[in-house]
Amino acid sequence: MNNKTLTQIMIGAVALIAGFVAGSLWTENQLLRNGNTGNGQQVGAPTAAGNNKAAVDTLADMPALTAEDHLRGNKDAEITLVEYSDYECPFCNKFHPTMVKVMEEYGDKVNWVFRHYPLSFHAQAQISAEASECVASLGGNDAFWTFSDALFAGAAKEGAAALTEEKLIAEAGKVGVNNADMEKCLADGKMTDLVNEDMIGGQAAGVSGTPATILITKDGKRELISGALPYAQIKTVIDKYLK
Repeated sequence: MNNKTLTQIMIGAVALIAGFVAGSLWTENQLLRNGNTGNGQQVGAPTAAGNNKAAVDTLADMPALTAEDHLRGNKDAEITLVEYSDYECPFCNKFHPTMVKVMEEYGDKVNWVFRHYPLSFHAQAQISAEASECVASLGGNDAFWTFSDALFAGAAKEGAAALTEEKLIAEAGKVGVNNADMEKCLADGKMTDLVNEDMIGGQAAGVSGTPATILITKDGKRELISGALPYAQIKTVIDKYLK
């Protein structure tokens, strides 16, 4: 092979690589412009459900709230925020402190319901969701929320490494749940169906990524807030429904 031929091959290879990189960057840009990260998680501005009949109809299919839901705050609040979330999702990790701030700032005017939506490509999402249900069953609602706060804080720092079965059991112990009872609950798989029911209900309501939060007013108005929006944007959505 002479030098001229080798040079032509090298030029062709460089051009091919450059084209691949350019194409990848274009694809990523398009995904972000369309409000999707490409892995099922959503980002971007809230969806105004009231402007779209199909969206309103879909949100109406969300399973009704019950006494079994994990509720934080005043049960008689003017606004309920039903969050479908995934403990391993980095966007959910980012959004969790925002929701905590909402609860602090709005007091009795807003409450927060947590439902599970563990994404299949997050290896520890399902077991983490089941672990939280075990904690709720064994330790009560307050233990569930304290445990959830800890999981999001840990995952924000360590990712999936913070959500191994060993660490989930240890974290449950910190909120007063007996380790042996926790191990048995996880081994029995008794919470699997409960978590899956949450996800099926979210899908019926039009949830396709996490976090997804459905705002519900006392008079039945609903709006889907997609993605890990900053507090200022969440506040804008909430304020337009408050009397």
